[in-house]
Amino acid sequence: MPPPTPEAPAQRVVKIRRDYNNWVASETMEDYALRFTPQRFRKWSEWRVANTAFGAASFLILEAVGATLLVQYGFVNAFWAILMTGLVIFLAGLPISVYAARYGVDMDLLTRGAGFGYIGSTLTSLIYASFTFIFFALEAAVMAYALELALDIPPTWGYLICAVVVIPLVTHGVSTISRLQIWTQPLWLIMLVVPFGFVLVRDPLAFTGITHYAGEQGTAGVFSLHLFGAALTVGIALITQMGEQADYLRFMPQRTATNRFSWWAGVLVGGPGWVFLGVIKMLGGAYLAYLAIQHSVPTERAVDPNQMYLAAYEYVFPSLGWAVAATAVFVVVSQLKINVTNAYAGSLAWSNFFSRLTHSHPGRVVWVLFNSVIAFMLMEMNVFQALGEVLSLYSNIAIAWIMAVVADLVINKPLGLSPKGIEFKRAHLYDINPVGVGAMAMASLLSILAYLGLFGELAKAFSAVVALVTAMVTSPLIAWWTKGKYYLARKQESTVTQGSYVRLQARQCVICEREYEGPDMAHCPAYQGAICSLCCTLDARCGDMCKPHANLATQWSAALRWLLPKRVWPFLDTGLGHFLLLMLVILPLLATVFAMFYKQSWGAWSH
Repeated sequence: MPPPTPEAPAQRVVKIRRDYNNWVASETMEDYALRFTPQRFRKWSEWRVANTAFGAASFLILEAVGATLLVQYGFVNAFWAILMTGLVIFLAGLPISVYAARYGVDMDLLTRGAGFGYIGSTLTSLIYASFTFIFFALEAAVMAYALELALDIPPTWGYLICAVVVIPLVTHGVSTISRLQIWTQPLWLIMLVVPFGFVLVRDPLAFTGITHYAGEQGTAGVFSLHLFGAALTVGIALITQMGEQADYLRFMPQRTATNRFSWWAGVLVGGPGWVFLGVIKMLGGAYLAYLAIQHSVPTERAVDPNQMYLAAYEYVFPSLGWAVAATAVFVVVSQLKINVTNAYAGSLAWSNFFSRLTHSHPGRVVWVLFNSVIAFMLMEMNVFQALGEVLSLYSNIAIAWIMAVVADLVINKPLGLSPKGIEFKRAHLYDINPVGVGAMAMASLLSILAYLGLFGELAKAFSAVVALVTAMVTSPLIAWWTKGKYYLARKQESTVTQGSYVRLQARQCVICEREYEGPDMAHCPAYQGAICSLCCTLDARCGDMCKPHANLATQWSAALRWLLPKRVWPFLDTGLGHFLLLMLVILPLLATVFAMFYKQSWGAWSH
């Protein structure tokens, strides 16, 4: 009898110490991008974190959205759509805010652990990054128009100034942003309220006829379900703002028995609480646009917040010059407050996106610059003039993502279909979790098809609702069908699921030799030691030794073998499988782009 064959020794990768550049190593500049936010860094008061997050509600695109809905769909439809938008965003934003604050994770890390997996959330990082540069461009365009109004600066130069001015404010992270929000909050609130007060005092009948304003498509004083749905689809794109709120709420101090009331108040104000002011601002935008129209401002210009507030500030100051100056100051302050948030959130999203694709991380600062360049290009393309179309399409994809996350937090976890807590580390996650990815894909597909008119005019108007309902239904169904198998690739460590205050011990990473708290660490069999989440993310040599059954190549190969007949299997490992995966990603994107071009061309030709 031959002697038993000895087991092959475990593979081990030679350790090379990783040194991060100064941008990555600096906690002030990096703000723990790609990482769990440690307890030792969360030293601010609940009020300061909430104030920093709430400052993002200054963005004047809220007024522009309200004005656009009024002009296109009439007051009655716009009014109810704005209220419904606020309700949906509040209900969806509450669980996102609570989990981000409780577990110290940003929107990307939260998405990873809420049903998308390690690589699956790469797509949502791209969606989120798109939101930040689209709204960066929209907000900066408004500020550039203010500079043109007050200082006669050409828009092209104004776009450049508005894109560049936020960079030094954002590079030093949330500490500098927090100080900016605290210093500007009183001035901004006063300048927001004063013009409305003067209009109501000096001309109490200024808004009397607004309830009968029909808009371009509506009927005076008549509610239309079709137009209400179309308006809701535009407004609900703002739901992605909850991601930016979560990026700030991760700095909330841990909840304890002594601070639980202030903690919950801070989470509510800094999280979904922004939407209360947001609804007021959208309605205010509708009223100011009506006021501007009454002052003979063309409807296409009345949706510009500069024209709205100029019409209102003319009631405050007897001189047009003073009214213009006040409008410009208010707009610049408002847009700086939001664009530091857009640039900051964009830098986090791009960091997460590229670190997983390239296994490198030059630093969050690099992606601040990258996001600003993209936004500048969009401004040059005059993206503000296509506000309604941009938001209508984007909302279908954005709400599919957000609601898939919400469904996991409020349905799957309470039912035990998803593990408790938020696991975000590469070492513990499947690369693809079909629960979130599948729910988002199905919701996006159905809502875009509805938006393109394939299911009729009513479904087209309510395409965002199609995405919302589909994501909420399919996420728990897929979790039930897969029995929650694809959430965790290996046993979860106890520190991950703690949600109340527990003092966390620091451990040293075997690669970078820096110390990080327990939730940021995992055992690495390749390097035979504890590894921090960033070193784990950037490593390209380990071959996913800790989870060979859970990497993308293995999962994709298994999926193809389940779908295709056995005679095709030998070809799957020769490049065919990788080609099919690449086409599966590229073709839907190309189809969506070409469909939108066709829709726009057909609309232009038919008119």
